[in-house]
Amino acid sequence: MALTWFDSIETLDWDELSALYHAAPLGNKNPADLKVAFGNSRFVCFAREDGRLVGVGRALADGIDCSYICDVAVLPSHQGTGLGKEIVARLVELSAGHKKIILYAVPGKEPFYKKFGFKRMRTAMAIFANPAQAQESGYIDES
Repeated sequence: MALTWFDSIETLDWDELSALYHAAPLGNKNPADLKVAFGNSRFVCFAREDGRLVGVGRALADGIDCSYICDVAVLPSHQGTGLGKEIVARLVELSAGHKKIILYAVPGKEPFYKKFGFKRMRTAMAIFANPAQAQESGYIDES
């Protein structure tokens, strides 16, 4: 797999990015919303193979205290190849120097992220726009 890595959103096709998230499958993400989210992210990481977007990730960071890695996605055809691992490793490296690196994962993927040294937090909390869907998807526990 000959990958080309880039870290700029200048030439990104937002429809292609949206299609990648849908295929990954990480849900339906509107191209305009993705443009805002990635535009406001301190670190971004993209991988292309033969010109096709095959993997992405981003991190919101304040430069000193906290970096939050999210939206790591890999096309199904490239899952299990180490691409997701490389994206996370690159984002962790870019986040080095922060007092804490936080990661938001799809339920069930925690063992993958433990390999990087991530630990389950006891105090993490969230307010979701659609709490019923978040609970149904396993993101929150109403206990």
